[in-house]
Amino acid sequence: MSGHLHGVVHNTRADPARVLEELKRQTLEQLGGLPGSLYGPIEDALKADSLKGDGRNHQFEDQAALWILRQQQASHVMAFRQQIGQGFEAFRAPGAAVGGVGGSPLQLVGEQQLAFDLDGERLVELLEQRYQRPLEMVRARLQMLAQAMGAPEGVNPVGPYRLIKAFTSVYTEAQVTESLRMRLFRQYEQELARLLGDMYARLNQVLATAGYGMATGAPPAGPARAAAEERRDRNTLDGVFDTVPHREAAASVPHDYQQGSYPPAPGQGSGYAAQGGAVSQVEVAAMAAELAELRTQLHAWREGLIKGGGLPPGQQPQRTMAQRRELRVDEVVGMASLLQPEPPDAFARALAVSGRLGETIRDQLFDGARRLGFNPDQTCFSPEEDDAIDLVALLFDSLFRNHALQDRARRVYARLVMPYVKVALTDNAVFVKREHPARRLLDAITEACEGNDGETPQDRDLLERASDISQRIVSDYNEDLAVFELAHAELDAMLAQHRRRIELQEQRAAKATYGRERLGAARSQADQAVRERIADGKLTSAVADFISTPWRHHLVQVLLRENEDPKRRAQAMALGDALVMADKLAAENRGRELADQLLALQPIIIQCLSSSGLDESAAQHAMAGLVRALATPDKERADHPQPSAAEVEEDVAEERRRYLADDAAQGGHDPLLAERMRQLEPGDWLRLTSLQGETVAVKVAWLSPLTSRLLLVNRRGVRALVASAEELAMLAASGRLVVGAERTAFDEAMRQVRRHLDRVI
Repeated sequence: MSGHLHGVVHNTRADPARVLEELKRQTLEQLGGLPGSLYGPIEDALKADSLKGDGRNHQFEDQAALWILRQQQASHVMAFRQQIGQGFEAFRAPGAAVGGVGGSPLQLVGEQQLAFDLDGERLVELLEQRYQRPLEMVRARLQMLAQAMGAPEGVNPVGPYRLIKAFTSVYTEAQVTESLRMRLFRQYEQELARLLGDMYARLNQVLATAGYGMATGAPPAGPARAAAEERRDRNTLDGVFDTVPHREAAASVPHDYQQGSYPPAPGQGSGYAAQGGAVSQVEVAAMAAELAELRTQLHAWREGLIKGGGLPPGQQPQRTMAQRRELRVDEVVGMASLLQPEPPDAFARALAVSGRLGETIRDQLFDGARRLGFNPDQTCFSPEEDDAIDLVALLFDSLFRNHALQDRARRVYARLVMPYVKVALTDNAVFVKREHPARRLLDAITEACEGNDGETPQDRDLLERASDISQRIVSDYNEDLAVFELAHAELDAMLAQHRRRIELQEQRAAKATYGRERLGAARSQADQAVRERIADGKLTSAVADFISTPWRHHLVQVLLRENEDPKRRAQAMALGDALVMADKLAAENRGRELADQLLALQPIIIQCLSSSGLDESAAQHAMAGLVRALATPDKERADHPQPSAAEVEEDVAEERRRYLADDAAQGGHDPLLAERMRQLEPGDWLRLTSLQGETVAVKVAWLSPLTSRLLLVNRRGVRALVASAEELAMLAASGRLVVGAERTAFDEAMRQVRRHLDRVI
């Protein structure tokens, strides 16, 4: 891959028409599918709002409008790609371009189009400010490209103005509500923020490589030029590492917008080095500081293992001994390439034992060194190579320990160990850059394998696809990151359906939990009502049995189905009071009043018995039995037992035994922690550890409007625990709940690696 830097002019320039076509191809490849990627997150947000039950009237209209947009997704994507393409054609021949995307400026403008235009203008200004520096570089190089084509300079085809106009032209004719329009713009802005930094860097690299750049002096030719660029990369990176405060620089960059490229490792020849000119100095400083801090932790951790005897003698760094030559990066990469296609049995066994993977990687590399003619007694790894090996080992170990991966997934990861060692050796950006292709692929493979026991055909297909892709990486990866990009795109397309199933699983879990809560609340209210009436005095067995069984069941049904109808609820409650009064009239031998009372109650009593599943004949028979019991004034009357507490369902009891048994027995909670738990919202990730020590990543999927309890689901959308804020506070106080887990597996694994290093140090 090219390692040319921005600002270097080649002796010859490529054909401008071909360069423009390449820019168009890469732009469409990066942005062409954007309209189709907007609807899923918006649908998730609408569902989350509906589950909150905030009572907004426009949710149904938004969902209906979004459903219509989803049906037209293919045409929207096609129209968007066409508009992007027209931007490049307008740049090629400005005189033939139509004045403005979306119609003639003299045309009457509707209210919806005006709203889209106003929102679009605001977004254009925001993007112009955010990407000012890379845009200036793109514009300057496009101007040189236009001059080479002999055409006047046109509108930047990849600038914010064109990208926003292409977006608004797709939706101005669609029927969308005001709130849905705002959601579309917000999601489009988020998608652009995720893609534009990397895309502008790529386009700048294409233009610079083709010779359309600003001269900075004659570059050295041939091998001398490559060596000069390598020295410049090394000096620049070392200078940043030595001068930038780690924490402060890293904190100065918004975490979600680190879109630029990261500094290359010394000797790296990947395309990421060429993209460095599109990154601000603050971003470079933050990325370099993060890498430097990570390496400092590694060095302290490794030094501690050496002093404590935690490393076998054959694995300890031997750079301080005489006659030891540090291996070059390309030599170690050659060893890894030799070992890459070999069976991964040794790595699979190492993954089964925590802490053994780094030792196994070094053993295998030493074996590769012998095969290539290197004497391990006379050579050693450099500090950077030791860092790469240890980071890969810690990363894979963390992934396998903390993400509920089944044993059958171990071989999938074992195959990837050596390719990722090569990636770490040649491109350390993988550990800090969220959009790195190798990082995204590992996230997708973990998503496919985590908690997947292959029970359903879809799960088995997902495991097989992940296994096939890991095998393809082994066979195809030769220091070209495009292999990871293509593999990720293929697996991510399959995961899209898997995510949809997870969303449905989460919704079913939320609805089932809400249904259980409503049923539990109704039963509690009914039991309380029964207690109040039975505790009033001595009753005949017939009346007490009627109140504690048919009437209680009828009251539960009314509370569940018609709780919002106060008349039906009052009528059901009044029946219980009337039966107690009828029993009192019978005890006082007030026959006429009792007869009038029972005649008035007969329709309601029959209805109550029918709600318990009795047909009309059985209801009439039960009614007759009640009348016979009340017809005898001296019928025995006694106190009757209170209804027992409702039994907890077995699956609910099991999850509470799994996570809450000890904490519930201790009782008490920290009010500050409980308040922190009440601030959690759907979508927040946590790490939950069971009483048996098993740790799983869980997400807050739903907040109960009835009890304020939180539904936690795992990464496959399966219910893990439903608990109150106070119960979660007890879990957090005992160290078995950690708030703030990362959304992606790689991020969370690196977070665990840093915590492990900090803890050991």
